[in-house]
Amino acid sequence: MDIPHQRLVYFQVTIEAGSVRQAAARLDIAPSAVSRQISLIEEALGAPLLERSRQGVVPTPVGEMLLDYCRKRSALDDTFSEALDAYQRLETGHLSLTVGEGFVGDLLDTPLRTFTERYRGVRLDVNTGSTSDIIEAVVEDEAHIGLMYHERLHPQLRFWHSSCQPLVALMSPSHPLAAVEDGLSLAVLSEHPMALWRTGHGVRQLVDEGFREAGLGQHVTMQTNSLSVLLHAARSELTLTLLPAFAAARELQDGALVARAVDCERFRQAHAHIITRVGRRMPKAGLQLLRHLEHWMRAFNSRRGNGQ
Repeated sequence: MDIPHQRLVYFQVTIEAGSVRQAAARLDIAPSAVSRQISLIEEALGAPLLERSRQGVVPTPVGEMLLDYCRKRSALDDTFSEALDAYQRLETGHLSLTVGEGFVGDLLDTPLRTFTERYRGVRLDVNTGSTSDIIEAVVEDEAHIGLMYHERLHPQLRFWHSSCQPLVALMSPSHPLAAVEDGLSLAVLSEHPMALWRTGHGVRQLVDEGFREAGLGQHVTMQTNSLSVLLHAARSELTLTLLPAFAAARELQDGALVARAVDCERFRQAHAHIITRVGRRMPKAGLQLLRHLEHWMRAFNSRRGNGQ
Protein backbone atom coordinates (compact mmCIF):
# COMPACT_ATOMS: atom_id res chain seq x y z
CA MET A 1 0.00 0.00 0.00
CA ASP A 2 1.68 3.19 -1.20
CA ILE A 3 -0.19 5.99 0.56
CA PRO A 4 1.76 9.09 1.62
CA HIS A 5 2.20 9.31 5.37
CA GLN A 6 0.70 12.81 5.59
CA ARG A 7 -2.59 11.61 4.04
CA LEU A 8 -2.83 8.95 6.70
CA VAL A 9 -2.29 11.62 9.34
CA TYR A 10 -5.19 13.66 7.92
CA PHE A 11 -7.43 10.60 8.03
CA GLN A 12 -6.48 9.62 11.59
CA VAL A 13 -6.86 13.16 12.93
CA THR A 14 -10.29 13.43 11.27
CA ILE A 15 -11.53 10.27 13.00
CA GLU A 16 -10.09 11.37 16.36
CA ALA A 17 -11.46 14.93 16.01
CA GLY A 18 -14.94 13.73 14.95
CA SER A 19 -15.28 16.01 11.91
CA VAL A 20 -13.36 17.30 8.92
CA ARG A 21 -13.72 20.88 10.15
CA GLN A 22 -12.25 20.15 13.60
CA ALA A 23 -9.46 18.13 12.01
CA ALA A 24 -8.65 21.06 9.73
CA ALA A 25 -8.50 23.37 12.76
CA ARG A 26 -6.06 21.03 14.52
CA LEU A 27 -3.91 20.72 11.41
CA ASP A 28 -4.18 24.45 10.64
CA ILE A 29 -5.26 23.89 7.02
CA ALA A 30 -8.46 24.37 5.01
CA PRO A 31 -11.24 21.75 5.48
CA SER A 32 -11.30 21.24 1.69
CA ALA A 33 -7.65 20.16 1.81
CA VAL A 34 -8.46 17.51 4.44
CA SER A 35 -11.44 16.23 2.43
CA ARG A 36 -9.32 16.07 -0.71
CA GLN A 37 -6.59 13.98 0.92
CA ILE A 38 -9.14 11.53 2.37
CA SER A 39 -10.79 11.23 -1.06
CA LEU A 40 -7.43 10.31 -2.58
CA ILE A 41 -7.02 7.51 -0.03
CA GLU A 42 -10.53 6.23 -0.83
CA GLU A 43 -9.66 6.20 -4.54
CA ALA A 44 -6.48 4.24 -3.82
CA LEU A 45 -8.33 1.67 -1.68
CA GLY A 46 -11.49 1.57 -3.76
CA ALA A 47 -13.73 1.88 -0.70
CA PRO A 48 -15.31 4.66 1.43
CA LEU A 49 -13.57 5.41 4.74
CA LEU A 50 -16.00 7.72 6.56
CA GLU A 51 -19.72 7.93 7.22
CA ARG A 52 -21.69 10.55 9.12
CA SER A 53 -23.44 9.87 12.43
CA ARG A 54 -24.99 11.97 15.16
CA GLN A 55 -21.59 12.03 16.88
CA GLY A 56 -19.88 13.24 13.71
CA VAL A 57 -17.86 11.20 11.23
CA VAL A 58 -17.10 7.59 12.09
CA PRO A 59 -15.01 5.04 10.17
CA THR A 60 -16.56 2.49 7.85
CA PRO A 61 -15.38 -1.14 8.17
CA VAL A 62 -12.51 -0.36 5.78
CA GLY A 63 -11.92 2.86 7.70
CA GLU A 64 -11.64 0.83 10.93
CA MET A 65 -8.97 -1.35 9.33
CA LEU A 66 -7.08 1.69 8.09
CA LEU A 67 -7.34 3.39 11.48
CA ASP A 68 -5.90 0.29 13.15
CA TYR A 69 -3.08 0.32 10.59
CA CYS A 70 -2.39 4.00 11.26
CA ARG A 71 -2.20 3.46 15.00
CA LYS A 72 0.11 0.46 14.68
CA ARG A 73 2.32 2.39 12.26
CA SER A 74 2.41 5.33 14.65
CA ALA A 75 3.39 3.01 17.50
CA LEU A 76 6.16 1.51 15.36
CA ASP A 77 7.39 4.99 14.50
CA ASP A 78 7.48 5.91 18.18
CA THR A 79 9.28 2.67 19.07
CA PHE A 80 11.87 3.25 16.37
CA SER A 81 12.40 6.86 17.42
CA GLU A 82 12.87 5.83 21.05
CA ALA A 83 15.27 3.03 20.07
CA LEU A 84 17.23 5.35 17.81
CA ASP A 85 17.43 7.98 20.52
CA ALA A 86 18.67 5.39 23.02
CA TYR A 87 21.22 4.15 20.49
CA GLN A 88 22.48 7.68 19.87
CA ARG A 89 22.82 8.19 23.62
CA LEU A 90 24.82 4.91 23.75
CA GLU A 91 22.19 3.28 25.98
CA THR A 92 21.92 0.30 23.62
CA GLY A 93 24.06 -1.42 21.03
CA HIS A 94 26.40 -4.31 20.38
CA LEU A 95 30.14 -4.35 19.75
CA SER A 96 32.44 -7.28 19.06
CA LEU A 97 36.17 -7.48 19.68
CA THR A 98 38.72 -10.15 18.81
CA VAL A 99 41.96 -9.81 20.73
CA GLY A 100 45.19 -11.58 21.50
CA GLU A 101 44.93 -13.53 24.74
CA GLY A 102 47.74 -11.52 26.31
CA PHE A 103 45.58 -8.38 26.25
CA VAL A 104 42.69 -9.85 28.21
CA GLY A 105 43.74 -9.20 31.82
CA ASP A 106 44.64 -5.53 31.46
CA LEU A 107 41.85 -5.02 28.91
CA LEU A 108 39.14 -6.15 31.35
CA ASP A 109 40.69 -4.32 34.29
CA THR A 110 40.93 -0.95 32.59
CA PRO A 111 39.27 0.18 29.33
CA LEU A 112 36.43 -2.34 29.13
CA ARG A 113 35.61 -1.83 32.78
CA THR A 114 35.34 1.95 32.45
CA PHE A 115 33.45 1.65 29.15
CA THR A 116 30.84 -0.78 30.50
CA GLU A 117 30.38 1.29 33.67
CA ARG A 118 29.61 4.35 31.55
CA TYR A 119 27.59 2.65 28.78
CA ARG A 120 25.74 -0.12 30.58
CA GLY A 121 23.30 -0.79 27.74
CA VAL A 122 26.02 -1.62 25.19
CA ARG A 123 26.77 -5.34 24.96
CA LEU A 124 30.36 -6.40 24.35
CA ASP A 125 31.36 -9.70 22.76
CA VAL A 126 35.04 -10.37 23.43
CA ASN A 127 36.80 -13.28 21.72
CA THR A 128 40.45 -14.31 21.68
CA GLY A 129 42.53 -15.65 18.83
CA SER A 130 45.86 -15.74 17.08
CA THR A 131 47.06 -12.87 14.90
CA SER A 132 45.60 -14.61 11.85
CA ASP A 133 42.28 -15.13 13.66
CA ILE A 134 42.14 -11.45 14.64
CA ILE A 135 42.86 -10.23 11.12
CA GLU A 136 40.28 -12.59 9.62
CA ALA A 137 37.61 -11.56 12.13
CA VAL A 138 38.17 -7.85 11.42
CA VAL A 139 38.41 -8.20 7.63
CA GLU A 140 35.29 -10.42 7.49
CA ASP A 141 33.34 -8.01 9.74
CA GLU A 142 32.99 -10.63 12.47
CA ALA A 143 34.64 -8.13 14.84
CA HIS A 144 34.32 -4.36 14.92
CA ILE A 145 37.74 -3.96 16.54
CA GLY A 146 40.86 -6.11 16.83
CA LEU A 147 43.82 -5.94 19.21
CA MET A 148 46.93 -7.71 18.01
CA TYR A 149 50.62 -7.91 18.80
CA HIS A 150 53.33 -7.71 16.12
CA GLU A 151 52.38 -5.95 12.93
CA ARG A 152 51.23 -7.91 9.91
CA LEU A 153 50.44 -5.73 6.92
CA HIS A 154 47.13 -6.26 5.17
CA PRO A 155 45.48 -3.98 2.59
CA GLN A 156 42.13 -4.05 4.43
CA LEU A 157 43.45 -3.15 7.88
CA ARG A 158 43.36 0.31 9.39
CA PHE A 159 45.77 0.83 12.28
CA TRP A 160 44.05 3.20 14.71
CA HIS A 161 46.81 3.27 17.30
CA SER A 162 50.05 1.43 18.01
CA SER A 163 52.13 1.15 21.15
CA CYS A 164 55.73 -0.03 21.36
CA GLN A 165 55.75 -3.14 23.57
CA PRO A 166 59.12 -4.94 23.51
CA LEU A 167 59.24 -8.71 23.70
CA VAL A 168 60.92 -9.70 26.97
CA ALA A 169 62.12 -12.90 28.62
CA LEU A 170 59.81 -13.96 31.47
CA MET A 171 61.03 -16.41 34.08
CA SER A 172 60.88 -17.45 37.69
CA PRO A 173 62.92 -15.32 40.13
CA SER A 174 64.82 -18.58 40.80
CA HIS A 175 65.75 -19.12 37.15
CA PRO A 176 69.51 -18.94 36.47
CA LEU A 177 69.07 -15.99 34.08
CA ALA A 178 67.02 -13.97 36.58
CA ALA A 179 70.28 -12.72 38.13
CA VAL A 180 71.31 -11.11 34.84
CA GLU A 181 70.32 -7.44 35.07
CA ASP A 182 71.61 -6.39 31.64
CA GLY A 183 69.95 -7.40 28.39
CA LEU A 184 70.04 -11.09 27.56
CA SER A 185 71.53 -12.01 24.22
CA LEU A 186 69.78 -14.39 21.86
CA ALA A 187 72.82 -16.64 22.06
CA VAL A 188 72.37 -17.00 25.83
CA LEU A 189 68.63 -17.56 25.49
CA SER A 190 69.17 -20.24 22.85
CA GLU A 191 70.95 -22.36 25.48
CA HIS A 192 67.95 -22.47 27.82
CA PRO A 193 64.68 -24.43 27.49
CA MET A 194 61.72 -22.33 26.38
CA ALA A 195 57.94 -22.58 26.39
CA LEU A 196 56.55 -20.73 23.36
CA TRP A 197 53.33 -20.09 21.47
CA ARG A 198 52.51 -22.48 18.65
CA THR A 199 53.78 -21.65 15.18
CA GLY A 200 51.47 -19.15 13.49
CA HIS A 201 50.89 -17.00 16.56
CA GLY A 202 52.09 -13.40 16.15
CA VAL A 203 54.49 -13.60 19.10
CA ARG A 204 55.92 -16.91 17.88
CA GLN A 205 56.42 -15.43 14.43
CA LEU A 206 58.38 -12.56 15.99
CA VAL A 207 60.50 -14.95 18.05
CA ASP A 208 61.27 -17.12 15.03
CA GLU A 209 62.23 -14.08 12.95
CA GLY A 210 64.58 -12.76 15.62
CA PHE A 211 66.44 -16.03 16.11
CA ARG A 212 66.55 -16.77 12.38
CA GLU A 213 68.13 -13.38 11.63
CA ALA A 214 70.72 -14.07 14.34
CA GLY A 215 71.49 -17.47 12.82
CA LEU A 216 70.41 -19.24 15.98
CA GLY A 217 67.82 -21.83 16.95
CA GLN A 218 65.58 -22.00 20.01
CA HIS A 219 65.56 -24.81 22.54
CA VAL A 220 61.76 -25.26 22.54
CA THR A 221 60.63 -27.85 25.07
CA MET A 222 56.98 -26.84 25.09
CA GLN A 223 54.62 -25.07 22.68
CA THR A 224 50.98 -24.23 23.32
CA ASN A 225 48.03 -22.11 22.27
CA SER A 226 47.35 -21.08 25.88
CA LEU A 227 48.76 -18.04 27.66
CA SER A 228 47.97 -19.68 31.00
CA VAL A 229 50.18 -22.64 30.10
CA LEU A 230 53.04 -20.31 29.09
CA LEU A 231 52.85 -18.38 32.35
CA HIS A 232 52.68 -21.53 34.47
CA ALA A 233 55.65 -22.98 32.61
CA ALA A 234 57.63 -19.78 33.14
CA ARG A 235 57.00 -19.97 36.91
CA SER A 236 59.07 -23.15 37.06
CA GLU A 237 62.85 -22.96 37.10
CA LEU A 238 63.03 -25.27 34.08
CA THR A 239 61.72 -23.02 31.30
CA LEU A 240 61.39 -19.39 30.35
CA THR A 241 59.07 -17.77 27.83
CA LEU A 242 59.11 -14.75 25.54
CA LEU A 243 56.12 -12.38 25.74
CA PRO A 244 55.34 -8.67 25.96
CA ALA A 245 55.38 -7.63 29.61
CA PHE A 246 51.70 -6.61 29.63
CA ALA A 247 50.72 -10.26 29.07
CA ALA A 248 52.11 -11.10 32.52
CA ALA A 249 51.31 -7.84 34.33
CA ARG A 250 49.78 -9.50 37.40
CA GLU A 251 52.53 -12.11 37.72
CA LEU A 252 55.21 -9.41 37.47
CA GLN A 253 53.45 -7.24 40.03
CA ASP A 254 53.08 -10.18 42.43
CA GLY A 255 56.70 -11.20 41.98
CA ALA A 256 55.82 -14.63 40.62
CA LEU A 257 57.78 -13.78 37.46
CA VAL A 258 60.56 -11.39 36.51
CA ALA A 259 61.10 -9.78 33.12
CA ARG A 260 64.45 -9.33 31.48
CA ALA A 261 65.15 -7.28 28.37
CA VAL A 262 66.44 -9.10 25.30
CA ASP A 263 69.27 -7.69 23.20
CA CYS A 264 67.42 -7.92 19.87
CA GLU A 265 66.36 -4.87 17.86
CA ARG A 266 63.38 -6.69 16.36
CA PHE A 267 62.13 -7.58 19.84
CA ARG A 268 62.65 -4.01 21.08
CA GLN A 269 60.61 -2.54 18.20
CA ALA A 270 57.58 -4.84 18.55
CA HIS A 271 54.20 -3.06 18.81
CA ALA A 272 50.66 -3.71 19.98
CA HIS A 273 47.98 -2.47 17.57
CA ILE A 274 44.31 -1.45 17.56
CA ILE A 275 42.86 -2.34 14.16
CA THR A 276 39.59 -2.04 12.22
CA ARG A 277 38.64 -2.82 8.63
CA VAL A 278 39.37 -0.12 6.08
CA GLY A 279 36.09 1.51 5.05
CA ARG A 280 33.96 0.05 7.83
CA ARG A 281 31.53 2.61 9.25
CA MET A 282 31.93 2.35 12.97
CA PRO A 283 28.81 2.75 15.17
CA LYS A 284 28.86 5.62 17.65
CA ALA A 285 29.51 3.23 20.53
CA GLY A 286 32.42 1.76 18.56
CA LEU A 287 34.04 5.18 18.18
CA GLN A 288 33.72 5.75 21.92
CA LEU A 289 35.28 2.35 22.62
CA LEU A 290 38.15 3.12 20.24
CA ARG A 291 38.85 6.29 22.24
CA HIS A 292 38.91 4.27 25.47
CA LEU A 293 41.28 1.74 23.91
CA GLU A 294 43.61 4.42 22.53
CA HIS A 295 43.84 6.10 25.95
CA TRP A 296 44.55 2.73 27.57
CA MET A 297 47.22 1.82 25.03
CA ARG A 298 48.98 5.15 25.53
CA ALA A 299 49.04 4.33 29.24
CA PHE A 300 51.01 1.17 28.35
CA ASN A 301 53.97 3.31 27.36
CA SER A 302 53.55 5.66 30.33
CA ARG A 303 53.68 2.76 32.78
CA ARG A 304 56.69 1.29 31.01
CA GLY A 305 58.41 4.68 31.01
CA ASN A 306 57.88 4.89 34.80
CA GLY A 307 59.43 1.48 35.27
CA GLN A 308 56.17 -0.29 36.07
